[in-house]
Amino acid sequence: MKTIDKLAALRQAMREAGVSAYVVPGNDPHASEYMAAHWCEMQWLSGFNGESGTMVVTLDRALLWTDSRYYLQAGIELKDSTIELMRESDIDCPSVVDWLKESLPQPSLKGGSLVGLNPEMWSVDDFKAMKERLADTGIGVKSIDLIKPIWTEGRPAIPADKLYPYSADFAGETVESKLARIRKCLPQPSVKGGSAMIISALDEIAWLLNIRGNDVEYNPVVISYVVLEADKCTLFVDANKVDTVAQNYLDFNNIDVQPYEAVFESIRGLQGTVLFDGARVNEALYEAIPESCKKVNAKSPILIDKARKNAVELEGERIAMRQDAVALTRFFFWLEKEAFRDGQTQTEWTLMEKLHEFRMMGENFVEESFGTIAGYKGNGAIVHYAATPDKCAEVKPEGMLLLDSGGQYLDGTTDITRTVWLGGRIPEQAKLDYTYVLKGHIALARARFPRGTRGNQLDALAKQYMWEAGITFGHGTGHGVGHFLGCHEGPQNVRTDNNPTALEVGHIISDEPGIYRTDKWGIRTENLITVIPAKRTKATTTEDEWLAFETLTLCFYDTSLIDLSLMTEDEIDWLNAYHVRVYKEVSPLLNAEEAKFLARKCAAVER
Repeated sequence: MKTIDKLAALRQAMREAGVSAYVVPGNDPHASEYMAAHWCEMQWLSGFNGESGTMVVTLDRALLWTDSRYYLQAGIELKDSTIELMRESDIDCPSVVDWLKESLPQPSLKGGSLVGLNPEMWSVDDFKAMKERLADTGIGVKSIDLIKPIWTEGRPAIPADKLYPYSADFAGETVESKLARIRKCLPQPSVKGGSAMIISALDEIAWLLNIRGNDVEYNPVVISYVVLEADKCTLFVDANKVDTVAQNYLDFNNIDVQPYEAVFESIRGLQGTVLFDGARVNEALYEAIPESCKKVNAKSPILIDKARKNAVELEGERIAMRQDAVALTRFFFWLEKEAFRDGQTQTEWTLMEKLHEFRMMGENFVEESFGTIAGYKGNGAIVHYAATPDKCAEVKPEGMLLLDSGGQYLDGTTDITRTVWLGGRIPEQAKLDYTYVLKGHIALARARFPRGTRGNQLDALAKQYMWEAGITFGHGTGHGVGHFLGCHEGPQNVRTDNNPTALEVGHIISDEPGIYRTDKWGIRTENLITVIPAKRTKATTTEDEWLAFETLTLCFYDTSLIDLSLMTEDEIDWLNAYHVRVYKEVSPLLNAEEAKFLARKCAAVER
């Protein structure tokens, strides 16, 4: 079907359902960052293949909202589709809700307009918010799936890859222990029945049951649901995913297995009190809860526990970081010594492929943790730039290269950004920008803060030197990172938003300030850091508990880009000590020539 035919079929379904507009978000039923192709409804309907977007279809118009990362792509892919591009990053662009309130027919004696929403693609909280915001103008919401009846040809199946047990040797805790702890968070059972918790987020299920899979790109998770009760745990998953080894593992841990779609019928049979996280559980699951049940919407205790890495997980992260450091050192060695030898041509894409080759050599490497960003010169200024084999810049031994990449290892998840100069005269502004970024990066890494401090209270540390120069950046300074799970994990982060989550021992976050100059360069420096108890000082009062960060990432910085006159002695000492540590931990894993290269890159600097 062509896009125009898909829209015609949807509009016919809308007429039959009595809805005036249908909203198609870029979501899946599990609130995933990366989705299986089966649920890419927005992309299928519109022909737009960007990762972020929301589509609105009325009986006479079709519109697609996306942000500035995708304006050029959307303009090309939506051409001749009759779909209007809504540039949501622009100040004057109305939100989806505001546009619906202004554009749909006003209520009449016969009733108001109805907006259709597929409840599986909306979280409980977002569905409720949409309903409440439209209600003040008399517009109603109808819970209905209108895509499934028309996407009957060529729809990819839900992935059926095998799930596999994830050893407690890597996880640091048994399933029995995790289930016991989370069951303590279940609400008190009511007189009418027991209590249960609905779990739909794939990373939470993988963590709780110590299982992993290959269903979603970059995330080793299993498409499934879980209903946890005081005396029962049920995994709803496609039977084809469970081989004999997996079944024996699940049986050993007293985990019942039911078909994936059976979750709705199971929820309909619950009694008593039901706990769910409305930000992550979808509306369709919520609607299946019997009216007789008491419904408790609260932040998932798994989300909170999963973020606090145990000692085994943290040691695994350190092991993964060493493997990652070897791959990166070998890549940069190749880039400097061999990539352009004898007139060889390189592109952003060939660099991405080469880095992947080096990571694949690492012990316990599984896959990348996200799509590598290799931004050469001006492309580095596009924060979420994504090169493709046929759309990528040629890279020459001159100018700036930004490389943001990461790996999924059985031991842990990595995410690192380094910006390097490939050759030629370094502009003074490039040195200033790199140094401002590095100073902010070091300031956050060196922070000491009292227990109870939130990430937004530390955000200015990484931006202070840029702000003095009248520069800032629009993305978050730091995001949470999972353990052989999602590269982006909550609830902790470091950004301007007022996140109420305090930083705790065991949290892992990224430290990644940046400066971006359109058509010139992008500069970002990123390490992963973890929260640890701070060493006491003579001035520390006995009643105060202080925290600090341990840097986990092990990779040299390009010291040729540093304006050392702007660096304090403390910053230089930190940099030199870090490089000593990098060389000490990584060089034994390299051959002699690679170790010599690393020694040069880690050489001490002074003003």
